[in-house]
Amino acid sequence: MSDGTFSFLLDGANWAPGADDGFPQRILEHLMYTGLAVVIAFVIAFPLGVLIGHTGKATFLAINAGNAGRALPTLGVLMLVVALAGTGLVPATVALVILAIPPILTSTYAGVNSVDPATVDASRGVGMTGFQIAAQVEVPDALPIIAGGLRNATLQVVSTATIAAYVGLGGLGRYLFDGLALRDYPRVVAGAILVAVLAVTLDLLIAALQRGLVSPGVDGRAERGPRTPTRLDELQPNER
Repeated sequence: MSDGTFSFLLDGANWAPGADDGFPQRILEHLMYTGLAVVIAFVIAFPLGVLIGHTGKATFLAINAGNAGRALPTLGVLMLVVALAGTGLVPATVALVILAIPPILTSTYAGVNSVDPATVDASRGVGMTGFQIAAQVEVPDALPIIAGGLRNATLQVVSTATIAAYVGLGGLGRYLFDGLALRDYPRVVAGAILVAVLAVTLDLLIAALQRGLVSPGVDGRAERGPRTPTRLDELQPNER
């Protein structure tokens, strides 16, 4: 990393609150684009994934969604939406939502579908309705897998949200596109570093949130905890 990149990253003017092109403002914009896309994608994909996993119908949709999400070029989708709706927040959000839906949909389906059938049958046997089984049994048991899909979607979106700058918006992508246009490569490298740091930070935060929300008995932490000593463990070798 060049001295110019260090100078740009450590320049106090770039960290000044309220600066139009400062790091705090660009990071907040980047987080806004990321959060908006992930929330919309979750609202669409989560109930659909629960429905498919619970009923076992249209499983091809959940399975093929993951493959389509990996193959679909986000920049190509962005250009298509720009051609239809013009520049601004709409095309960037649509492109990012399309990117985020597959991992959330496939992980939700996989998590609900992997719940032990005996548990579902027992719930049905005590008189629970299909909605109650999905909401109170299948989704809680599937939370670790669902959270993993949400983390995956968030990382993909936060690293791709730089495309917002391509359609006249802000975010950390401004450093990449403006730097390339001006041939200011320290600015480009600094922007890439900030995106990487932001992605890792979000991943750690979501992992901590997942650990707090998911029961230790569901994600296996209870089994990995310290084992309670037995009487045999306490005996001396010559006493056994």
